[in-house]
Amino acid sequence: MEPLDVELEDGELELPTDPMLLNMGPSHPAMHGTVRIVVELSGETINKADVQIGYLHRGFEKMCERGTWSQVFPYVDRLNYASPMLNNVGFALAVEKMLGVTVPERCQHYRVLLGELARICDHLVCSGAMAMELGAFTPFLYFIKARDIIWDIFEEETGARLTNSFGRVGGMAHEPSPNFKEMVRTSIPAVVDLIKDGENLVLENRIFLDRLEDVGIMSKEDAIALGWSGVVLRSTGANYDARKHHPYMTYDRYDFDVPVGQKGDNYDRFMCRQAEIRQSARIIEQALEMMADEGPVNVEDPRIILPPKEQVYNTIEGTIQHFKIVMEGIKVPAGECYSYTESGNGELGFYMVSDGSGTPWRLRIRPPSFASTAGLEQLITGQMIPDIVPTFGSINMIGGECDH
Repeated sequence: MEPLDVELEDGELELPTDPMLLNMGPSHPAMHGTVRIVVELSGETINKADVQIGYLHRGFEKMCERGTWSQVFPYVDRLNYASPMLNNVGFALAVEKMLGVTVPERCQHYRVLLGELARICDHLVCSGAMAMELGAFTPFLYFIKARDIIWDIFEEETGARLTNSFGRVGGMAHEPSPNFKEMVRTSIPAVVDLIKDGENLVLENRIFLDRLEDVGIMSKEDAIALGWSGVVLRSTGANYDARKHHPYMTYDRYDFDVPVGQKGDNYDRFMCRQAEIRQSARIIEQALEMMADEGPVNVEDPRIILPPKEQVYNTIEGTIQHFKIVMEGIKVPAGECYSYTESGNGELGFYMVSDGSGTPWRLRIRPPSFASTAGLEQLITGQMIPDIVPTFGSINMIGGECDH
């Protein structure tokens, strides 16, 4: 067989070739239904990539500006639908920042517990789905089974498994259920065991490792320039976590580590997520010990918190208070603020403007997936077509928060 790089002899012709444009998505199964990538190919090597978001057309921010502050919670549930409780907590903290109120300590621990459970769910979905897209279907089943155990807890606490709408301005919808601590204590070891079983199937699998190692590399400097945060930033070697470096709620009282990668490739992103699951388990164990068994979970302010149903049905004062909050909304002082938390994908920020009424005058989300997806072109340029699938999966783009 002749070598491919043999020089042409006299009289032979080299036929001209043009780069081929290939359209991936938005209906491609690996594009998650809301992203289109137009790639320019030379053979199977990607010369250029045009990443196009915006196939969801949700209009999240404008929907929020048409309702009261409390009516925004079902909308934020549907931003990152892999960890909606973290969105609930992030938005509640933003409004409370404008109101100048701080929820009781018991509520802060409760929010941390529910938020870290949601973070574990988020990482399980990302890691499991990425493995499944590479053909490793069984680990996906292990990870989803682990998520289902956590969903049982959410169902018991909130009445819903996925979109909880459990956060409230000034607290939570209800206090922890009587068996909440026991459920979490017995569930976390089972979740960790399932994660170990799933990891054992892929972390020594040559095919899986070849698809992740040294693929989709991002330098720390470029990641910072792109505004990356969360796992994708930490995988490049940048040690930044809002829970550790800008603590909110009670995160400054927990002992936990921030997993950091080295190369910023697909493998580092996968391993950082798996390590963060175990750190979330550490936080949960500490929060369980610190959270009191009794005490308020809401602020004592009738202008913010709905009265108990008994008062609504039996007293005129309770009826009026309920009517004012539901129909007119919480009166947030005029002004603006930016509040951010560490969500499953990174810095989830809310910029809000109030005109003093019960409805947000302006609400703008800073979604972590938006910045992460902006770096996808750089990650896949120079790679092969099959490399798009694990690379895109490793940044965990969530269409609900990314779409603008």
